[in-house]
Amino acid sequence: MPLPDQSEPALTAALQALPGTPRVVASGNFATPTTLLALVDRALPSYRLNVLNAQPGLPTRDGVVHETSFVGVGMRFSPGLSYVPTRLSLLPVLFGTTLPPDVAVLHTSLPHQGTVSLGTEVNVLPAAVDEVRRRGGLVVAQMNAQMPYTFGDAVLPLNLVDHAIEVDEPLTSPAPLLLDDDARLIGGRIADRVPHGAVLQTGIGAVPDATLNELTGHRGLRIWTEMFSDGVLVLDRAGALDRAAPVTASFVFGSRELYDWVHRNERVRMLRTEKTNDPALIRLNRQMVSVNAALQVDLFGQANASRIGRRIYSGFGGQTDFVVGALHAPGGQALVALRSWHPKADRSTVVPLVDEPVTSFQMTAVVTEQGVAEVAGHDQRAQAQHLISQAAHPDAREELWEEAAALYLLD
Repeated sequence: MPLPDQSEPALTAALQALPGTPRVVASGNFATPTTLLALVDRALPSYRLNVLNAQPGLPTRDGVVHETSFVGVGMRFSPGLSYVPTRLSLLPVLFGTTLPPDVAVLHTSLPHQGTVSLGTEVNVLPAAVDEVRRRGGLVVAQMNAQMPYTFGDAVLPLNLVDHAIEVDEPLTSPAPLLLDDDARLIGGRIADRVPHGAVLQTGIGAVPDATLNELTGHRGLRIWTEMFSDGVLVLDRAGALDRAAPVTASFVFGSRELYDWVHRNERVRMLRTEKTNDPALIRLNRQMVSVNAALQVDLFGQANASRIGRRIYSGFGGQTDFVVGALHAPGGQALVALRSWHPKADRSTVVPLVDEPVTSFQMTAVVTEQGVAEVAGHDQRAQAQHLISQAAHPDAREELWEEAAALYLLD
């Protein structure tokens, strides 16, 4: 199969022929094709750039509107940020309705037998490619010798790519997270609730990493998650994973060692977000344990994981999808983990009533370094009492009891 056109002038001309202000959907997280994206930026005077969990280094200038449904540090302080709230399982639907893409900018492996692989970042990209092709737009790829070749929905027929450039560049990795005593304590509390043979979903952060580190003594664990990092590699080396079950995810990021591990690893199955995050598919996993972080939890069991005051911090992400899916799974648990005290804000993270829009609610339990507060299946008074006495910081409890009385949450 012939390679896509690799002429930079031809790609520039094709981009400049696009009408209006095109929407460009690009690989996000730690797989952003920065070299190709710089070329796109030079060719287009104005465009909307849609990237999930964007990292630093994106084009930032007049004429470029940053658009996302999950805000990363690369867009968090963008003055013209266009944040589109949605469950990530439903973002692909929006590509066919309110967010039609004109260009898909991909970061892929080198060609192999008439295909390329999306490697570490599948996510919503297959849906973007489908819609761009349907609309007669452009699919362009940065084919990288150092991008792992992964399987599943990551595999893309080469004839779907219109233009490409070839690079040999290392993938970026997140800075290592320091696991302090609180993170380890929370991770240990969560691990105590995880049975052998459970199916795991964890989010991003020190607590999810600490949780996986505490699970190395378990056996028969399986992975069905939106993303994973080096913690899964730790579990595999410890013999904690069921080697007969695929490790299912939509994107990965971590160390070079992790990228080497996923390369041509037939145990790793990379799927589209509308599959990994579909609550109807998540619920099919027996003993599904979903672990997600939050910024705040209130006495009604409502979690804010998206906003700090008026400013959008991240977004729904996969939390809403996995909380619902895990709660409906046989023997499933949806756990929300957070520290009981926010050191920078110097305030309790367990609050009477969240002021910001709610991300998720009525989880199985809330876990902090103080303890485990059971939520699901208890009446609203018991929920509030558990949250105050077992999850809240001792310095906040007196005020929380007073607020609970004012909210009619005490007998």
